[in-house]
Amino acid sequence: MSRRSGGLVGVWAEVQRQQQRRMEAEARQRREWERQARAHQRQVAQGYREYRQAEARRRTEELEERVARLQGLLATGCQAPAFRSAALMRPEEVPRFDPGALAQPVVMPDPNRYQAQGGWTASRRAQAQAEARARFEHDWQAAQVAEAQRQQRLAAYRREYDESVQALLAEVRRHNAGVLDVVEGVGRRDPEAVVEYFSAALYASSAWPEGFPRQVSAAYDAAGRQLVLDWELPGFHVVPEVKSVRYMPTADLDRETPRPVGQRRALYREVLAQCALLVLHELFAADEFGSLDSVALNGFVDGHDPATGRRGRIHLATVMAPRSTFAELHLAQVEAVSCLTDGLRGQLAARPDQLVAVRPGRRPQDVGNRVVTHGGDEEPDLLTMDPIAFESLIESLFRAMGMEAVTTERSGDGGVDVAATDPTPIRGGSIVVQVKRYRNTVPPTAVRDLYGTVQHRGANKGVLVTTSGFGPGSYEFAAGKPLELVSGTELVDLLHRHGLRGRLGDGGSPAPARPTTAQPGPPAEEYNVLGLSWAGDVRLDVCALVCRGNQILGDDYFVFFNNPGTPDGSVRALSAAAPDKAAIRVTFDALPARADRLVLVAAVDPEADPAADLSGFTGACVRLLDATRTELGRLDVSDGRPGETALVLGSFRRRSTGDWDFVAGGKGYPGGLEPLVREFGIDVTS
Repeated sequence: MSRRSGGLVGVWAEVQRQQQRRMEAEARQRREWERQARAHQRQVAQGYREYRQAEARRRTEELEERVARLQGLLATGCQAPAFRSAALMRPEEVPRFDPGALAQPVVMPDPNRYQAQGGWTASRRAQAQAEARARFEHDWQAAQVAEAQRQQRLAAYRREYDESVQALLAEVRRHNAGVLDVVEGVGRRDPEAVVEYFSAALYASSAWPEGFPRQVSAAYDAAGRQLVLDWELPGFHVVPEVKSVRYMPTADLDRETPRPVGQRRALYREVLAQCALLVLHELFAADEFGSLDSVALNGFVDGHDPATGRRGRIHLATVMAPRSTFAELHLAQVEAVSCLTDGLRGQLAARPDQLVAVRPGRRPQDVGNRVVTHGGDEEPDLLTMDPIAFESLIESLFRAMGMEAVTTERSGDGGVDVAATDPTPIRGGSIVVQVKRYRNTVPPTAVRDLYGTVQHRGANKGVLVTTSGFGPGSYEFAAGKPLELVSGTELVDLLHRHGLRGRLGDGGSPAPARPTTAQPGPPAEEYNVLGLSWAGDVRLDVCALVCRGNQILGDDYFVFFNNPGTPDGSVRALSAAAPDKAAIRVTFDALPARADRLVLVAAVDPEADPAADLSGFTGACVRLLDATRTELGRLDVSDGRPGETALVLGSFRRRSTGDWDFVAGGKGYPGGLEPLVREFGIDVTS
């Protein structure tokens, strides 16, 4: 019986894998920057012909470099540090308590600065002195109140810090205790603990090149001290089809010289042998507990069996390596194929490019205990995929479609997740790609933002890829513009057509690809969160009104501190999570049919800041979030003004297409909420 690992080490290994993905993405970005810099220099310093010749030489050098990395796979991998259990332990480090401005006491007023002003007569001087004393006492009382409030906030912040530190330390200690349990299990040769440990050693290794698969199914024979595993090998595509590139000036094109089939096959066999030897090396190197006397390894690829046409695991290599025999090998000097087949008496497919299989040796399911699997032996769920992995998958899709593509930095990318170049003459050019891993329908604002990015960067086309779908308003805006909208169902189809994998949840499609009429609303559990943040220290109550035009549907549709939700539950107040200071939950498709506006307003909290106004309300924005608190977009609102204590932030308005657009507000009121809500038909006297 097989199960997918959910153990502690597996979770840790996945974190390590994500970190490596980030490093690989950064390396790809650096290489792209270097390539662009070289291209710019060549264009400036040389003519077009010299530039194209230099580009052809660069592509040839990159091909040669890829081949050199494949040939040196084993030697490079053996230089990587051995996996150790100590690497699993997390230090008990906590962030320093930093109260910021709360650490500074409120400055008390100086009585010497409150001198009487004017007074030619004794009575006027006495009056002036009384006025000065009154001003001082007023300011002193205000400063005392402010200082008391500061101390209260500081104490509350300290309590929150202490609680978060205790929670962090408790989590770290639980993690470390779990690691010790695994280590103790390996020491007593518990099969599950042994498999967890050695699977993590492979899965988190830094020895494997970018793009190599990392999928392992394993079991442990405690009596024989043998680890039995299936390990996924790279496909034939890992060896470049092209040997060199030469620019032909007369035809103004690049001519690619194909790599001979025999040379590709020989290099591919060498790569497979190196992979098998590297797996054995990493396992024995990681065995700090003496748990392994031997390793039975079967290397496979996912493909269609030439004999049956059915897709499955095709074994291309198998070996049983005793520790004593393997320890005598000098891997830096061996010829990988001979070492595997002769030195270790293993088997390697003669024609692996044609998927001619070998008979595997002992399999994990033959051991007699449960098999643990790490890696992607299933279609990955795009909706729950790590964001960095999802962007990398989209990059791989564009590469599979014949384009050059690279993921961008996660900060400062200017609204671009993947930068691609289509080399096709006439219709090709630069493409900016935005990736939206959403469950809800993508709002039209995201499509407009993409168009702005295309214009700003001077790109030929913009592509918006999502796991959900688009409303009619988005398609209407994109019509006639250099924009391409790829919905979730289209994305899955593209992935499958180009040999990649991905699914949407349990297989349901979130939205049709090209609607011609208004789409049905999302399921009831799907909603948006409107998070409001601002830069100032003013304390505000944020409220929502469900209206038709400028008239509220009824008092029950005014969501504020005394009415936390509408009767139908379509609008509810939420506790805010940083960086937001207030939050409203909205299910737009559940709003009453007669409603066409959702108005957001804010007012000074009279109990927290009785003397405050909206001059401290600056740098404000509404963050549009989905149900998973993934940010979909930001909506700017106007700053507050001195003397005003209530403000209309803006309103979401239902269009004829069924979409909701945001219209910024800005009208302020000096008398708080009462005059504001009165304009929307609420009788505050009742």
